[in-house]
Amino acid sequence: MQNILETVMLVCFGLSWPINLIKNIKAKTAKSASLPFYLLITLGYIAGIAAKFIGNNINYVLIAYFINTLFVLLNIIVYFRNRSLDKRTLNNA
Repeated sequence: MQNILETVMLVCFGLSWPINLIKNIKAKTAKSASLPFYLLITLGYIAGIAAKFIGNNINYVLIAYFINTLFVLLNIIVYFRNRSLDKRTLNNA
């Protein structure tokens, strides 16, 4: 039951990342994004993954951790792309 509840928590949190990614891609600006926030979330997911390995509790829950981490990392990539677009826009103004 503990693993099921942990997975539900991760899926609930994780559903926001693809939505956020699409929003950021369409926005083409990094003005509403926060790199420290993304890095803090990534650190939290990495800690959760590490806890699973350290506790020798390797199971299907890791899939949710990895998927969530992947989407946050994609958001970080788009953040840097958007920041670059912001700089170009500023230089062309």
